[in-house]
Amino acid sequence: MTLKQRYEGILTYFAEANPAAQTELHYDSPFHLLLAVILSAQCTDKRVNMITPALFEAYPDAQSLAQSTPEAVYALVKSVSYPNQKSQKLVAAARMIVDEFGGEIPSDMDSLLRLPGVGRKTANVMLSVVFGQPAMAVDTHVYRVSERIGLTTDSPSPLHTEQALTKHIPVDLLGIAHHWLILHGRYVCKARRPLCMECGIRAYCRMYNKEQKKVTGDTPASLKK
Repeated sequence: MTLKQRYEGILTYFAEANPAAQTELHYDSPFHLLLAVILSAQCTDKRVNMITPALFEAYPDAQSLAQSTPEAVYALVKSVSYPNQKSQKLVAAARMIVDEFGGEIPSDMDSLLRLPGVGRKTANVMLSVVFGQPAMAVDTHVYRVSERIGLTTDSPSPLHTEQALTKHIPVDLLGIAHHWLILHGRYVCKARRPLCMECGIRAYCRMYNKEQKKVTGDTPASLKK
């Protein structure tokens, strides 16, 4: 199987199985999505969704959060991972948005990366989800799943994975492909115990086919194409 065949098979399956994939983070505005994504670092979307309703109500826009304090924000987000750091970053980001960007979320990578708490993954999420730009956000699920199923090989960093995926995935599919890979890693291709027999892409999966070869001593039919 060529790399091109693997990409085509996997993307075709995802497009048919989950044509409307989207983020599982709850939000009602670009600003609130930004807060949710910052909070989701090393934390589950489920946990973030539990605390954001009160946070969003208290701070409906960047101006209101910019006038607050990390201590006040901490009281609302203390159940997420690293609440002290994230509280400080949320307030600092809001103040920069107000002071330097007129209260609006910037729509380019360089400006987004200047915001406290915003790394390349978060910036790509905003560019893709909010601004409809062809961007591939690589989180831990995307990084791990891409390597396991064979979309990347020995990727040394999330940036390398982003570049590889961007090279091989059609531009119009980049945004949704990010969600496909995240959801696949979250619910099927789990880190410790992947559910291979429930997986719709196992015929294209490098790890699965390698394991099958160990068991049978032969190359699976899917790799002989």
